[in-house]
Amino acid sequence: MANLDGIDRRLLAELQAEGRVTNVELAQRVGLTAPPCLRRVRSLEESGVIRGYHADLDASKLGFAITVFAMVSLKSQAEDSLRQFEEAMKGLPEVRECHMLNGEIDFILKIVSKDLQSFQEFLTSKLTPAPNVASVKTSLTIRTAKQMPGVPLE
Repeated sequence: MANLDGIDRRLLAELQAEGRVTNVELAQRVGLTAPPCLRRVRSLEESGVIRGYHADLDASKLGFAITVFAMVSLKSQAEDSLRQFEEAMKGLPEVRECHMLNGEIDFILKIVSKDLQSFQEFLTSKLTPAPNVASVKTSLTIRTAKQMPGVPLE
């Protein structure tokens, strides 16, 4: 970790667990007063260690009943082709994550959809015709045993 001391790590762990904690409460939890706590948090934000704050939403309660992982192979792995595919994925709100892999599969995507019919429509009208796509293999999530945002800080 980039020159982080124990207090920085504790700040990050607390914020990762509860991003809405007040500065005063955060300072108490890590053994600081409020002003130096705020300075440290702002420094972590400015350095890019903290990229943002987000609410953890329940997809199913918002109508997104299924999560699908799609393994995508491209026709070409030339840098321009990779970037073109990545840009296309950034424009699809159903695609929640897009990771380039080494090996047989070029990309793995995490996709949410309201139901199987909606996913099928997304697959045939948006994903399969995306730039440079050679093939798509999909796996529907049956259940999720663990879903931890962030990184281990201990």
